[in-house]
Amino acid sequence: MTSRYKLTLSYDGHDFHGFQSQPGQRTIQGTVEEILKRMTKGQEVRVFGSGRTDAGVHSVGQVIHFDYPGREIPAGNMIKALNSQLPMDMVFTDCEIVDKDFHSRFSVKGKWYRYRVSLDGFVNPFKRFYTGHYPYPVDVEKMQEAAKDLLGRHDFTSFAASGGQIEDKVRDMYYVNVALDEENNEVIMDFIATGFLYNMVRILVATLLEIGNGRRPVHDLKRVIAAKNRLEVQQTAQASGLYLYHVFYEEVPRKYRLDLDL
Repeated sequence: MTSRYKLTLSYDGHDFHGFQSQPGQRTIQGTVEEILKRMTKGQEVRVFGSGRTDAGVHSVGQVIHFDYPGREIPAGNMIKALNSQLPMDMVFTDCEIVDKDFHSRFSVKGKWYRYRVSLDGFVNPFKRFYTGHYPYPVDVEKMQEAAKDLLGRHDFTSFAASGGQIEDKVRDMYYVNVALDEENNEVIMDFIATGFLYNMVRILVATLLEIGNGRRPVHDLKRVIAAKNRLEVQQTAQASGLYLYHVFYEEVPRKYRLDLDL
């Protein structure tokens, strides 16, 4: 007999070699599975995530699930037991017992990624693990205008890094927002879509920054999307600025789907 638990997890990705377990590497999945093995006195418990974040990528709202053997532990007690054993760069923020047909990956309806990029002239030692860095002038209004061209259903082949295993590159982009955080001298970019390809957000960020800097025309994204060619975009923003912000398991709210016929 097992109970299925769904948990929301935040982590500082700097000291992790990504989400997925890898021999000899410190990973998110591996860390949680080690704790569960101790809790079950040696039984293997497989952890499934909503997606695989890369080395150095952070999370505010990663979602995992696992089937816990034996007697059912109340959700409140489960989150306390896990958090008491987690390292300081991870914390579970929510826990619930769910039906067996729930799957943290296959039940996903949409994902929200946020990217922070510092515009400081030099790398700030207190930001270097938590923002990307772009020390050139950018026109945020141009980036905001360009971002509109990403909305809707597109084949995002041009923004998929090699190494990805997903053949279908079509995604619905519901929401893109580019904002200037003047106080911290950062540009904050938010992307909500049905899903994202390997390194897709980081490639989109790099392209929008080039538009903001005048290295590309404002509406160059239309041409790049139509080309379906990764060679059209050579740059990829640093992993340090990327955050998995939220995972949707119900339809993405209408407030994030304005003016879209999807």
